[in-house]
Amino acid sequence: MSEEGAADPSLLRRFSPLDGMKKDNLIALARKVTRHQLAAGRYLFKEGDRDKRTYWLIAGLLELREGDRTVAMLRGGSAEALHPLAPHLPRRCSARAVDPLEFFAIESELLDMMITWDQTGTYEVAELQAQIAGGGSGGDWMTILLQTQAFHRIPPANIQAIFTRMQRVSFRAGETIIQQGAEGDYFYAIVSGKCLVARETPLNRGGLKLAELGVGDTFGEEALISEAKRNATVTMLTDGVLMRLNKENFRELLNEPLVQWVSYRDACAIVAKGGRWLDVRLPSEYQNLAIEGAINIPLYFIRLKLSTLDRSLKYIVYCDTGRRSSAAAFILVERGFDALVLRGGLDSAEVTTTR
Repeated sequence: MSEEGAADPSLLRRFSPLDGMKKDNLIALARKVTRHQLAAGRYLFKEGDRDKRTYWLIAGLLELREGDRTVAMLRGGSAEALHPLAPHLPRRCSARAVDPLEFFAIESELLDMMITWDQTGTYEVAELQAQIAGGGSGGDWMTILLQTQAFHRIPPANIQAIFTRMQRVSFRAGETIIQQGAEGDYFYAIVSGKCLVARETPLNRGGLKLAELGVGDTFGEEALISEAKRNATVTMLTDGVLMRLNKENFRELLNEPLVQWVSYRDACAIVAKGGRWLDVRLPSEYQNLAIEGAINIPLYFIRLKLSTLDRSLKYIVYCDTGRRSSAAAFILVERGFDALVLRGGLDSAEVTTTR
């Protein structure tokens, strides 16, 4: 195996699910990707391998084998080769170069994190705007929080612990609370004052105004759930007071009680009784491989499609690993839906069914 050089974003854009990523995020990912060559007769990976890397074929002819049986011949540039090669672990087949190959690979954990960040980036902003439209301009901040759907599903003991573990912090006008691009560390609730949410873009380095937040509004939760970096900067417009809950307490007291996990076997039983599969991956991923009967609403689009979902049904939410689906389930449960997450995602399920 030999290296050829860095991968260009325009190259990555040809492949699924990278074709659904925003330009800036794809450029950042491309810096971490290298194109490789493989000689004819060599193996890219073997059946049973557990290396956590995702592969794509750029050029050449690749044979996929299960035992002594050839199950597919993939040619670089074909429609079939635009999707990841045998992505599930352990590998269900071996991949052998029939003639010299060119390919690239990405660490699967990095890929999942980048796609989650790419999709949740617009989410947090949409959530903040929705909260402004819903009120919360004054009054008792604690009462406002307790009236949200999120707190309806949390055990009373946890609610008490949330308020006792929250830290009260005072800020001056102009101070930065959250910096775009920083790691997620706290979940915030506004006790008094107003905050400005702004996002830096290539065309607006000064920051594009996205929202203003007031008493009772919260922010910062989705970056904690998905382990993604902050997608916007939040600063104080006025002097004010915020309550904050650190990442560990947020996950223990807020996220974990709201997000319920289910095994593939139990999920199938729920669907058999009238539940629905909800696939929150990108359309290109869904079209390549999906659980039969699943509906597809990408994570970045789910808030806009809530009205299309039936509140009387139980939804089994899934993605490849569980990261994107847990963020989606949190959103659904906050709004009164009955949603569970497929533990481990498609990687843990014996899914061979296409849509």
